[in-house]
Amino acid sequence: MARDKTSLDIFWLKDDSLADSDNLPAPGVIALEIVEDLQAALEQFKLIAGDLAEDVID
Repeated sequence: MARDKTSLDIFWLKDDSLADSDNLPAPGVIALEIVEDLQAALEQFKLIAGDLAEDVID
């Protein structure tokens, strides 16, 4: 399929804040932040699932 001036290449997308890797936290800190974010997301999904289950029961 021909694409007129449309490209799906996203190589040009980058986070400029990551350009300076000297200022990144230690890998352990990053891992703990990821765990905290995932746990928070899981708690939110549990609440949503509970609300949806109540809708099915009602």
